[in-house]
Amino acid sequence: MLPKASPDGEVLVAIVNNPLDFAVARDRHWYRIPVSSAEKWLKGRWPPRWIAFYQTKIFGQEAFAINYYSQVVAVREVYRWQLFPDQPRDEKAGRRYYQLLLGPLQRLPEPIVSRRRRRIVFIPTTWRRFIRAREINDLYDESPLEDRLWQELKRLGIPAERQEFVRVKGRNYALDFAVYCASGKLDVETDGDLWHTDPRRVPLDNLRDNDLETSGWKLLRFNTHQVKEQLSGYCVPTIVEVINSLGGVDEGQAVGRRVHPDPAAPSQPPLFDD
Repeated sequence: MLPKASPDGEVLVAIVNNPLDFAVARDRHWYRIPVSSAEKWLKGRWPPRWIAFYQTKIFGQEAFAINYYSQVVAVREVYRWQLFPDQPRDEKAGRRYYQLLLGPLQRLPEPIVSRRRRRIVFIPTTWRRFIRAREINDLYDESPLEDRLWQELKRLGIPAERQEFVRVKGRNYALDFAVYCASGKLDVETDGDLWHTDPRRVPLDNLRDNDLETSGWKLLRFNTHQVKEQLSGYCVPTIVEVINSLGGVDEGQAVGRRVHPDPAAPSQPPLFDD
């Protein structure tokens, strides 16, 4: 059973795609993260107090879900050769890692699943979100605007993927919300006020939008005022209209499921229903 109290500190969701790495965490009680990866993905949210493991396809019935977590007892910076002294002293031996020293692995009462069996990088989150999450997208702690829209998408049964990474024309892009439809794909962005006032972003965002559009993505952007003041009157109807124009949400059936802005209206069961 998870502790009811909210411990201080961050929870880091990390990917495990190798049974040997999982065995090390379980039996030897440590996990490694390249220093370069921590500096790139975890700025301002380091070190974590807890770590949770997202297991990939190789883990069979436990795949594409978080099943285990552990307390981080300590963090130290080491070289690879210190972690694996029996391996050759080649150029990889000098790579720097953070070694997270762990307590015993604990199993979640219910797994936190990925409904689309997605790939992730790292997800820094809070204990409060972690203990309440039912699926991977509940964990993201990016911005209040995204959280507000995410709650509304869940209420409508729209199976969006948060912080979905896509590679287009040799460039990687993170999408706030990716919605996969029967005859297309939709990217929904929530742009805060700082985003609009930074002129350096204009050429980058033009390139991003053009890349995505020419690769088959439909784009919608909503600013702070729209999400805060016009969520139900403008943002949601616009999203629903585009989803339905693309044949409804793709749930692996022969026909996409159309979305209704009023979830109480008769419709097919949403993806979030058990």
